[in-house]
Amino acid sequence: MRRLLRAAIREGHGRIAVVCGAYHAPALVPADFPPASADNKVLAGLPKTKVAVTWVPWTSDRLSLRSGYGAGVTAPGWYQHLFTHWMAQDQGNEVSTTWLVRVARALRKENLAASTASVVDASRMANALAAVRGRPSPGLAELDDAAQAVLCDGSPLPLALVHRELTVGLELGTVPESAPTVPLAADLAASLRKLRWKPGSMEEVLSLDLRKPPQLARSVLLHRLALLGVDWGVQAETGRTTGTFKEAWTLQWRPELAVALVEASRYGTTVASAAATYVSEHAQEARGLTELSELLAGCLLADLPDGIAGVVSVLGERTALQQDVGPLLETIAPLARTCRYGNVRGVDVTGVRKILDTTIVRACVGLPTACAGLDDDAAAAMRRAIDSAHHGLSLLPGLPLEDWHRALAAVAGPDRIHGSVAGRATRLMLDAGLLDGDDVAARLSRRLSIAAPPQESAAWLDGLLSGDATLLIYDRRLLQIVDGWVAGVDDDVFGDVLPLLRRTFSAFSRPERREIGEQVSRGGVEPNTLAGTLDITGAGPAVQTMARYLGWQATA
Repeated sequence: MRRLLRAAIREGHGRIAVVCGAYHAPALVPADFPPASADNKVLAGLPKTKVAVTWVPWTSDRLSLRSGYGAGVTAPGWYQHLFTHWMAQDQGNEVSTTWLVRVARALRKENLAASTASVVDASRMANALAAVRGRPSPGLAELDDAAQAVLCDGSPLPLALVHRELTVGLELGTVPESAPTVPLAADLAASLRKLRWKPGSMEEVLSLDLRKPPQLARSVLLHRLALLGVDWGVQAETGRTTGTFKEAWTLQWRPELAVALVEASRYGTTVASAAATYVSEHAQEARGLTELSELLAGCLLADLPDGIAGVVSVLGERTALQQDVGPLLETIAPLARTCRYGNVRGVDVTGVRKILDTTIVRACVGLPTACAGLDDDAAAAMRRAIDSAHHGLSLLPGLPLEDWHRALAAVAGPDRIHGSVAGRATRLMLDAGLLDGDDVAARLSRRLSIAAPPQESAAWLDGLLSGDATLLIYDRRLLQIVDGWVAGVDDDVFGDVLPLLRRTFSAFSRPERREIGEQVSRGGVEPNTLAGTLDITGAGPAVQTMARYLGWQATA
């Protein structure tokens, strides 16, 4: 930088302006320049590197001091307001009045009262404060005090709501089209123009209906950018809906995303080609089936047929060589979601479905053997994998559920299986209608017998009851068996069993725990006799309606 300044001075320029960070300014004072030979000596040993430069849009938030920018200012939005009025040659009260009008407008956006009369009173107070403080005109401090006193009834909270919008500002800079840029950034800009979409520096929540082509195109673009590490949008909760046609995104464009876009340009010149190349490269480097399944799901959401083909090829090879049952089980749910989303996205997932069917069969065959001889940590991991696989199998029709149910039966029966895994398999079979209350009661009585070690009994009970207290509340036999077992545990081992029991029952809701406690305190009650008074014929229409909701077909 000093070499360029010396060259400009030699050319005869008398006044030279340097645009730089505040950190560099002290070293650029001509009077303090070291000899030119000293600078040349420093630069002589440095390697030469080819670089490319471009402009990226900045935001008011990044110019603020609170963002960590050392040369930032406390109120970029306020200084922009002053500059605008200076350019328009507005003087005096116009600056403070228009600022308070903006404050009132921002408060109204937050559904807070801010009348025109209050703005007039706040302007008068700001001028009075400036006079008392010996200032020629109201500054930001006087305007904030006046707005808080008059427009916010003395509370700082309403003013804090509009602080970011006004004092800091929401402006997002732009760069001319003639500025040098990478092809990937140019393709993104063209895509945004086609979608009539403009990034903003303010955080906003965007809801997309994937059944509408324009909104589906926006979703595809956001998913492609997410794969490339350009996190302009982060997926949010969609609310109560469980359908696959709706997405919610939290959007906020930050300056560093432009840098991330430049870094991602090494994968391709368009967003689609770059994302597909990225996925294909990372599929080869993936360390497990779960990571490959997540990449596959990302390709589907981002509509990348080339990426899907590359990931499916690697996934097929890895699945065929995978001998561990745990990763196979964890792969089922992501693959099932991929096939399910394919119906909405219109993507051919035939290859994925073949891998899914093969994975299910191999996992079912190896599950009984894999569940034998597990310690507590391995049993916890296996139980999570079984829950994940069971959820995945419920997402799609036509999957080989018979093989899965036979595998669960083989796991739930033998005593050599860890209690946590066996209890969970028993619960899944009960939920699937493969066991009735009598079967569960008999198994529970055997598992909680005096001959069984208390720790193993507690683990089996945790697997059976975890997350749902319905069994204990509505089946008095099971509750009496559990109550009798807890009362009969020896004092020597009760301290070891208590943490597991506490973890099991802490997952129940407060009303469920209260109901269980009341039933135990009453010493048990007789089975519910309400069933004998029910009018089944009158309940027929409601039962049929619920059956249609659940997808059940009536049989003759």
